[in-house]
Amino acid sequence: MKTITLNIDGKKVTAEEGQYLLKVAQNAGANIPTMCSMDGLEPYGACRLCMVEVEKAGKKKLVASCCYQVEDGINVKTETPEIIKIRKVLTEILMAASPIGEHMKLAKQYGITESRFKLDENPESPCTLCGLCVRYSKEVAKCDAVTFMGRGVNRRVVMVPGVSDKCIRCRKCFNVCDAGKLVYMIDKVLD
Repeated sequence: MKTITLNIDGKKVTAEEGQYLLKVAQNAGANIPTMCSMDGLEPYGACRLCMVEVEKAGKKKLVASCCYQVEDGINVKTETPEIIKIRKVLTEILMAASPIGEHMKLAKQYGITESRFKLDENPESPCTLCGLCVRYSKEVAKCDAVTFMGRGVNRRVVMVPGVSDKCIRCRKCFNVCDAGKLVYMIDKVLD
């Protein structure tokens, strides 16, 4: 594997070609928040909290660092005013979807006490749609018992009929759901 050099927040960093920017930056000491990234799962880029600025050949762009492979000579900034503004808005959207979870630590860090957004999510079953449970069920547990249904504002996590019996017995993906959606869904199935 080829070793490349890049600059992250003014610090020269070496990485292996093909590595994703999020992990390289975190290993270099950058504090980049994420909700949809987890070791052992393929990159997904759903939450966009890991957004960073990449400058290449004099052109700047914002990228989801969990899905962006490092390139030789790029200059990366992990916290600019624009990035912080984006993360604050995303945090407010996540707060509207779920009053609990890792995003609440980010809300506290940014001084956000309430969200200006209102979503029609069932308050008994919060979900931030991070996709960790869906991807864990497919990629790690290999049972496809949990999936997404619907699009846009109607998108939600559901259990697949017939296959969800495996999920009720397995429960391995419960610990990846910080909002508690899976526990709520299993309780409904068992009632």
